[in-house]
Amino acid sequence: MSTSTSENELGGLPETDRLIERGPGFIAGLKGLPHSLNFSTVGAGLVAAIFGCTGPALIIINGAGDAGLSAQQISSWIGAVYLIGGLISLFMALYYKQPVTGAWSIPGAALVIAALPDFSLPEMIGAYLVASVLVLVLGLSGFVRKLVAWLPMPILMAMIGGVLFGFTIDVVVAAETAPYVVGAAVIGYFLLSRFVKVVPGVVGALVLGSIVASFTGGFESATGNAGMILPSVTFPEWNWLAALGVGIPLALVIQAENIQSMGVMIAAGFRPPVNNMTVVSGAASVLVSSFGGHNGSIAGPMTAICGSDQAGVHRDGRYAASIVNGIIFVAFGAFAGIAVTVVTVLPQPLIAAVAGLAMLSVLLTAFGGAFGAGRYRLGALVTLVVAMSDMTLLGVSSPFWSLVAGVITSLILESNDFRTQRLGSTDSGDRTNLGSKHDSPAAAAR
Repeated sequence: MSTSTSENELGGLPETDRLIERGPGFIAGLKGLPHSLNFSTVGAGLVAAIFGCTGPALIIINGAGDAGLSAQQISSWIGAVYLIGGLISLFMALYYKQPVTGAWSIPGAALVIAALPDFSLPEMIGAYLVASVLVLVLGLSGFVRKLVAWLPMPILMAMIGGVLFGFTIDVVVAAETAPYVVGAAVIGYFLLSRFVKVVPGVVGALVLGSIVASFTGGFESATGNAGMILPSVTFPEWNWLAALGVGIPLALVIQAENIQSMGVMIAAGFRPPVNNMTVVSGAASVLVSSFGGHNGSIAGPMTAICGSDQAGVHRDGRYAASIVNGIIFVAFGAFAGIAVTVVTVLPQPLIAAVAGLAMLSVLLTAFGGAFGAGRYRLGALVTLVVAMSDMTLLGVSSPFWSLVAGVITSLILESNDFRTQRLGSTDSGDRTNLGSKHDSPAAAAR
């Protein structure tokens, strides 16, 4: 039976003792796909892909170019992260029938780009392999599942809210530089959300914003190199400084983003396969690094878009949005040079507006989960502030440090909440949810 997001329930973890969680399977995913493909899932998958294939791609292109990488090396990097990221979506979404959306870590890209001038590309690839193996070992150990199960739900939801809040702020900032384009996008979002609910509002934002941009000269001049297509293998070289200074921080960044994705799915009412998400991220990153890419993992913002109510009222069909996103990612990676030429013409204010509008429903759920339960409020507030700060410390970005700060705050000042949660879990015998049953906004409302 399908489940509506109007129930405002949070998910949890699958009820299983298996290290690698089982799903409905590929046959079930393929059988349900035709029924699940509709305006909402296709629209959400398209918006998620446009978000992932525009600004983030330019981060790699510009950063790697400034660091002196050749056109072929940049092409290989782009091709690897998008090809493998798309395949992660196809594999995970079909098998689990959940909107698990693969991509690559944007903070991770910023981390490695900053280190590129200090090391050769083979030495950097050696560091990527260190990070990949660390993530893979974490997944195979089962530690991540235990960690996510232990983290209080309000603190996890506050991290999600803090990380994604910046996308909504970008809508306001973009309106300053392109008021007509962003205004049209907002109007399109409201019109479809109010009157044509079968189509996600973000599609209206994209269409109406694009129309206005075409009349106001908002589209950019095309740039790119159509010859940058095929990934090429680069063999790693060992460098202790790169392994310690880049590899370990990159592993933490990758896992922080994976946990962000898990939290997004829980907020949307799913039970994400935590261990397998981590294992697949590690294994995919090993493969990506062979072609000069820094990692392949689960994408927080794109999972948020594909798993939100913008992808349809019924949760059990939203995995189709991740399938659409994955197909576009694979095509983008296979034809990287041509694809980059196309996406560079899209107005950045329009992309920011559409991405921010897509996050609204996710933020509502995240803030409800963070502050609606009546527990861990101070820890959740500290988590929110740190996550919103966009700080980087020791090469690791704010999502990781926000969880650390929030948990420490609650352990010191709200220790009774941990005790109550532990007693509640023991009494109910249910250890699969993140927090007690009273930690969901729906329960708090009752």
